[in-house]
Amino acid sequence: MPRTRDSYHHGDLRRALVDAGLAATRVRGATALGLREVTRQVGVSPNAAYRHFADRQALLAAVAQEIQGRMAEQMRARMAAPGDVDPRDRARLRLRGVGLGYIAFAVTEPGWFETAFFGPRGAPEGVLDDTPGRRPPPFALLVEALDGMVEAGELSPERREGAEWACWSTVHGFAELVVHGPLREQSPDRIGGWAERVVDDIISGIV
Repeated sequence: MPRTRDSYHHGDLRRALVDAGLAATRVRGATALGLREVTRQVGVSPNAAYRHFADRQALLAAVAQEIQGRMAEQMRARMAAPGDVDPRDRARLRLRGVGLGYIAFAVTEPGWFETAFFGPRGAPEGVLDDTPGRRPPPFALLVEALDGMVEAGELSPERREGAEWACWSTVHGFAELVVHGPLREQSPDRIGGWAERVVDDIISGIV
């Protein structure tokens, strides 16, 4: 049974609205998110939502931020590398994990994938911002992994310049082909193999 509008403590309603937004966008993406539907699910009036979110776009931005955090967790898990490997190999494995984790999240959570990067106002904020903490977590991990390649001597500073755009566009394009394009009916094994090829080729291409 939904909670009544008076049963929420300060801050609880914001969390409840974001959770409802996550549930709404998980299958159908950003187009499924509406303030009236979300507030109905939570059990409050639409006016109550405006205490926490100025409009639908503000709620969508908060949902996207939450999804980006979850996506980064999956990418970070793929970045794990044995501690006893050569630093150059370790840096390459970490960058590889970033790409494979990105694709895996897109394939398993297509609705959230769409919402994470193209829901609020068409694009995530912060990708061109060098301020710590402003970049979307998945993009921050990519930047971190590329910087790690330079530190390990696997990527020259000259080749590092702009490498994030080559990497991101490649893995995102492949993910789109799987989620919305001609690869969407392929088996998980084939997609996994192709994903590894795509990621390995882009890494080889930037070094």
